Amino acid sequence: MQQGWTLRGRHRPRPAVALAVALAAALAGPAQARITRIVIDETVPLPAADGGGIAFEQIAGRAFGELDPAAPANALIQDIALARDADGKVRYTATFVITKPVDLAQASGLLWHEVPNRGRKRDNVVQERAWGDIDLTSAWQGDNAGATAVRPTAAVAQPHWLQVPVARNADGSAVTGEVFGRIVNRSGPASQPLLVQTNPVPYKPASLDTRQSRLVTRTAESTRGEVIGEAEVPAADWAWARCDAANPFPGQPDPTQICLKNGFDARKLYQVVFKAADPYVLGLGFAAWRDVGQFFKTARADDHGTPNPVAGAVTHSIGRGVSQSGNFLRGWLHLGFNRDAAGRQVHDGLWPIIAGRRIALNFRWAQPDGVLELYQAGSEGPQWWAAHPDPVRGGAPAGILDRCEATRSCPKIIEHFGSAEVWALKLTPEWVGTDGKADLPLPANVRRYYIASSHHGGGLGGFDTSLPGVALPTTGPACPGNNYGTGVLPANPVPHTETVNALRVHFRNWVMKGQEPPPSRWPTLAPRPGESRGTLVAANKAAMGFPTLPQLRPTLPEPDFIMPVIDYDWGPGFNAADGSGIASNAPPPIRQVLPMLAPRVDADGNELGGVPVVLTSAPLGTYLGWNITAGGARPFHEGQICNYVGGMLPFARTAAERQASGDPRLSLQERYGDHAGYVAAVRKAAAQAQAEGFLLPADAEALVRAADASQVLH
Repeated sequence: MQQGWTLRGRHRPRPAVALAVALAAALAGPAQARITRIVIDETVPLPAADGGGIAFEQIAGRAFGELDPAAPANALIQDIALARDADGKVRYTATFVITKPVDLAQASGLLWHEVPNRGRKRDNVVQERAWGDIDLTSAWQGDNAGATAVRPTAAVAQPHWLQVPVARNADGSAVTGEVFGRIVNRSGPASQPLLVQTNPVPYKPASLDTRQSRLVTRTAESTRGEVIGEAEVPAADWAWARCDAANPFPGQPDPTQICLKNGFDARKLYQVVFKAADPYVLGLGFAAWRDVGQFFKTARADDHGTPNPVAGAVTHSIGRGVSQSGNFLRGWLHLGFNRDAAGRQVHDGLWPIIAGRRIALNFRWAQPDGVLELYQAGSEGPQWWAAHPDPVRGGAPAGILDRCEATRSCPKIIEHFGSAEVWALKLTPEWVGTDGKADLPLPANVRRYYIASSHHGGGLGGFDTSLPGVALPTTGPACPGNNYGTGVLPANPVPHTETVNALRVHFRNWVMKGQEPPPSRWPTLAPRPGESRGTLVAANKAAMGFPTLPQLRPTLPEPDFIMPVIDYDWGPGFNAADGSGIASNAPPPIRQVLPMLAPRVDADGNELGGVPVVLTSAPLGTYLGWNITAGGARPFHEGQICNYVGGMLPFARTAAERQASGDPRLSLQERYGDHAGYVAAVRKAAAQAQAEGFLLPADAEALVRAADASQVLH
């Protein structure tokens, strides 16, 4: 067993360390505090069996914070000076949930600070509770419209939203600007809401007079933003109203709905541009997440004497976020928020998971719930860690770590991705810059791991998901996005779970003990040792070497199948380097489309260049980080990439079956012979992944048992 694989026992904070933490908090005092008050609304016990024998409890509440707009740590928040109370301070309310040992003497000293994903609290990890780790989730997303309203009292089961003020001009008048919203794959006479992902567009029209807005229809859009068949809907033929068959056009006035005189056609996309008022100061979410984390890590009590429920129990902390919330971490660090208003470093580590861009948050009229569909921000400015030029978009040398390097507050970072992040979440400029000509070096404090041929967050794993003879369904999983559609292919089962289990141990040991994780591994332009050529190429069938498979159209993936980074013109007041400022172009014109790359594949169509994973080392089919959008009731994106859902094409069972269908891939029998041969292949793959540090011994044993119990080649 490798040194550092297991963490024996439960760590009590060393008295000297705990004293130092408490002393630092005392010296900082109320003058430096940004969380002025906490309220505990609910405490729920957890069974000891769920915590490795340690009794845990969950504490839900609200944190009330205030900021000085002039402080350097806060001044870059867009519109913060337009949100001041009478005393000059800016205030917010953030919900939080803490999962902690009932007896803090059983705490390990490590705090995981979670970023909610679209308000959702991430499930606690049982192994982390067994180690005695403390978990904190706190709110950051403040686009409080409809489904994102902040509750007056917090509870463990409630979603996490942030209450923030709106910006007002110095004379008290409303701040206004143009905003756009889209309706897609909807049909019938009923009115439809404007959505971003699944939440309402956070801004409402300043006037319900449709002559002051512009509604257009489109018959098609390409992934590159090319528009086909745009036509304007006359102002007299639609209304800001709620209607249906029983209450027809013009319906009842409603600023959140659009009613059409002739109803909606699912074959068309509808896009409206309108004048909105009262933008939320959403960048406060960066400061709120920073200050709540620092309070629970270092403070003894709030200004009113309410004790911090984990005071003195935290010696190290790691911020963690998945997908949208991982993008939040990258943006948070880029803007310098790992250093608080008192000049102290906040977190020792950051783990942005399946997240290769920065959150679109700190600008006026931001819509952070977006998933990078057309006209959604998030890929502006440097997506890479160390300073590097942006020759295609003309940006000066910059990197995500610039500010923390200047203040010596950079954390240790682990990032990991799957194939879906390449194909639909615009990842590869982080690896090779905007021109895609050379691999960008990783700083010493960053580790990067790629889980090849996997979809967003990984699949369910297992060895029976691709049983030969099981017909492919006509529709697959839902494509994330605003009513986007469903995939044609069944879901990709390649898991992230076992890899993440190993990375978790490595990260804890890196942060708490200084033990280095395994070397980074991801697809690169230049060949690595043992490779004859690089594993990162242009994102098209010919360059990748993708095989022609009978289940797919023969040209897939075409050069315009991947979702590219689009260089938008957001207006003269927008700071692309920081993703800050004022976005005044709605929707933004497209300047250019960046070149996109993807991993090469083997003869089966499975990607090269990633960390070892048992299911891809002993494959049962072709595993794709992409899927194809079906038609049916949601036809607008038919045939295009299914946003960031993966798919799978199982191997035939026998040579005769594959030859009859024209499948060039070897059958299961040709590969493994029989069931015992497949189990042997799984055992070999598990041993290799364990030897390289990407699979824990217990997980390796479990995978071999599962393969043995499976029906593969039985």
